[in-house]
Amino acid sequence: MPLPEPRGPLSSALFADLVGGRSISPATLALADQAAATPVPVADDDLQITLHTCYELHYRGFPEVDERWEWDPDLLRLRAVLEDRFEAALHEAADRWVDDVAPAGETVDRQLAAMVSADDGPSLSSFMAKQADERQWAEFLTLRSVYHLKEADPHTWAIPRVTGRAKAALVEIQADEYGGGSAVRMHSALFGRLMRTFGLDDTHGTYVDAAPAEQLATLNAMSFFGLHRRLRGATIGHLALLEMTSTEPSRRYAAGLRRLAKGDDATLFYDEHVEADAVHEQVASVDMCGSLVRDEPQVHRDVLFGAAVALELETRAGARVLQEWTSGRTALRTVAGVPAHA
Repeated sequence: MPLPEPRGPLSSALFADLVGGRSISPATLALADQAAATPVPVADDDLQITLHTCYELHYRGFPEVDERWEWDPDLLRLRAVLEDRFEAALHEAADRWVDDVAPAGETVDRQLAAMVSADDGPSLSSFMAKQADERQWAEFLTLRSVYHLKEADPHTWAIPRVTGRAKAALVEIQADEYGGGSAVRMHSALFGRLMRTFGLDDTHGTYVDAAPAEQLATLNAMSFFGLHRRLRGATIGHLALLEMTSTEPSRRYAAGLRRLAKGDDATLFYDEHVEADAVHEQVASVDMCGSLVRDEPQVHRDVLFGAAVALELETRAGARVLQEWTSGRTALRTVAGVPAHA
């Protein structure tokens, strides 16, 4: 994938450094300090696209960027400035779930279940099941492709960082995400098949420019957790929450695609999640999170924090989509390269 389009002074300066220089300029580092002062990092396009680009160097990189940039000390220093502000904002938004919703003294699986039950945010999946037309479905898939085309990868970084039953449970879940060894059954591949039924390009990273900050933040949080060993508990909690909240929404998404008569290639991705995640829910909350907390009680709050971040950011991203559609606007930041649908 090529470098995305810059979205402000910081990303413009950084991308120029990555392509044309051998180090991060002092001016770019100063812009990072300015960007970190943003009042709402989750909704800041410049900050989120910069973080996304820094993280992508650890995934597949960019053809125009030398791979040695991945571990450049100055780039890591710039990233850390943004991460500090991003992490603080995540705590500001998500700690209420941990403090006010997760019942104190309960086992972690019951605390996670309480958080899921308390989620009363707008239901994007219900809208997709009952109302979304082909254009809206194409936009939805365009936005979700930012994560689903690399599905499982951010959480996989946690495998070498946990042990025992927690590791085994994590590997069990991730093995299903990667198709049980079958490339065509990998969930990212199934999502690609779904995208193609809407005439969308399923090449990794194609639609990053179309994703607003709130959508990028959902993936950036996963990458942030996954790349920091100290946040292994948050990675595990984040994954568990996604598994625990996947089955019913996936059933609704599949129903919406059947309503549009899109065929088996379209519904297979969500049908697979209905079946797999019904099993994963208990594996994730009891075996994976429960075992991790028993082995490392000091990460208990981090597990709940990661789950709360997943709830909070998914709700914000979904609310942004519904708000734009309700107002008669596109949910995409840019429609360049996205096929028009009636």
